[in-house]
Amino acid sequence: MNNFLRFIFLVFLFYFLWVKEVTILLYVLPFLWIISYKKFIKLNIKAIKSIFFFNSGISFAYIVMSYLKGVSPLEFLVYINLKVYILTYFVFYFFSKINIIEFFSFSKELSYLLMISLSQIISYKKTFEDFKLAYKTRVIKKLRKRDKRFIVWVFEFFMTKALCDSKERTIAMKARGFFD
Repeated sequence: MNNFLRFIFLVFLFYFLWVKEVTILLYVLPFLWIISYKKFIKLNIKAIKSIFFFNSGISFAYIVMSYLKGVSPLEFLVYINLKVYILTYFVFYFFSKINIIEFFSFSKELSYLLMISLSQIISYKKTFEDFKLAYKTRVIKKLRKRDKRFIVWVFEFFMTKALCDSKERTIAMKARGFFD
């Protein structure tokens, strides 16, 4: 069954990557929404939150560059943003239905990398929740200036933590022969 699900996932993923027509993507979108009808709102919010800042930055840069070159950016922006949204929504939907760990169990290396990633995500999520709870217990009122400083401090902490963790994981992966 896992091999069949891997095959289905790859077929749909490559199909969504292969499609070049906006009209086909516009037909695919309601299909994805219909098959995920119970999780539609949750998956929509998750997909939009995960791609919003990246797509906004890329779209803004593309708009600036296209106007400097005298090209209309509208068609390409709709195409690329729709494609990224569909791919993200599909991946979130697919992995909400199956166990991601079992899906990648065919490869020892992919399973190892997945475990590293998941453990880091869980660790960061727990640390962030601890920061939020600590902040709530120390602040009586919501003060916007303090909120901004708190966000900056947490961001700095996670950047430093990510850099240290990445160095540590790189050394561990080199020791296990992942790359030279």
